[in-house]
Amino acid sequence: MLQLKMTYNELSYSVLGAAMKVHRELGPGLLEKAYQECLCYEITQLGLCVEKEVAMPLKYRGVKLECGFRMDLLVEKRLVVETKSVSELNDIHFAQLLSYLKQGDFRMGLLINFNSLILKNGIRRVVNGLEE
Repeated sequence: MLQLKMTYNELSYSVLGAAMKVHRELGPGLLEKAYQECLCYEITQLGLCVEKEVAMPLKYRGVKLECGFRMDLLVEKRLVVETKSVSELNDIHFAQLLSYLKQGDFRMGLLINFNSLILKNGIRRVVNGLEE
């Protein structure tokens, strides 16, 4: 059966649903890596392709430099997901995700802070020139 490519909105809603499932099960207070692994599991259960710790070279003056940057998750080769477990998201977290989007020429990313009492308060959706 031919499956149509999901829109960015559909893809992000699917990932956010998986994140909410993880948060309901675990609650806040664990390390980032635990949430990342559980989120990966839930995303694969949806039948979506997910890659962990994806290397992100830095493009500087036309040269790709391997600096050790790694995106937490890349879903369906186009949605960047950065997981956090911090007291609150701040501008540097947003800037990190936006840099990954720009450097990798990705259109959308999700910043998810699992250390929130209510998960929706710890989610930021970041768009880089998306036209859908």
